[in-house]
Amino acid sequence: MTIRVLIADDQMMVREGFSVLLNAMPDIEVVGEAVNGREAVAKVRELAPDVVLMDIRMPELNGIEATREIVAADTTSKVLVLTTFDLDEYVYQALRAGASGFLLKDASARQLADGVRVVASGEALLAPTVTKRLITEFSKLSGAPRLMPSAQAAYGDLTERETEVLVLIAQGLSNSEIAERLVVAESTIKTHVSRVLVKLGLRDRTQAAVFAYEARLVTPG
Repeated sequence: MTIRVLIADDQMMVREGFSVLLNAMPDIEVVGEAVNGREAVAKVRELAPDVVLMDIRMPELNGIEATREIVAADTTSKVLVLTTFDLDEYVYQALRAGASGFLLKDASARQLADGVRVVASGEALLAPTVTKRLITEFSKLSGAPRLMPSAQAAYGDLTERETEVLVLIAQGLSNSEIAERLVVAESTIKTHVSRVLVKLGLRDRTQAAVFAYEARLVTPG
């Protein structure tokens, strides 16, 4: 099944470069491009791509606000944020807005394609090395805002095991790694993850990790 991608970036060379790299993959097709956040939101409605490669700094509507609008529209499109720096303060805001992960613009063709596949599959691009560090650093910078009352109530609905799984997600562990840590089947962990996301009203593992930091379940640092 072909993964349909929309590229949103105000730099033509970036859009063209990523288009060439992704269209060279047999399972990925670039179905459109957008030069700003406003156009990205409109093209998501028009084209319904599986994945949106979203630059953060764009005119008219930046990538954070565009991500927020796309997520609020309850589309099936997943947002994969593009950034030049791995400690970009705006990336944390984008993740809180509902992005499913992020990639550096100097990522290799393989990393780019793999990132698109991971996000399209319904998982989140939450690598233990880079994304965890980013979330940790910027949860500190943002003052780790307290949860809204509705979120606190939802957190109270989690079982002890579900809370344990949530903490391990925030630490960057994959389903197989969590299963090994808790000595249970990977299918059991998948069930727990699904229940956590449903109970907390979250789209994916990245949002779950952000939630865990803001709930003080994981100490940044």
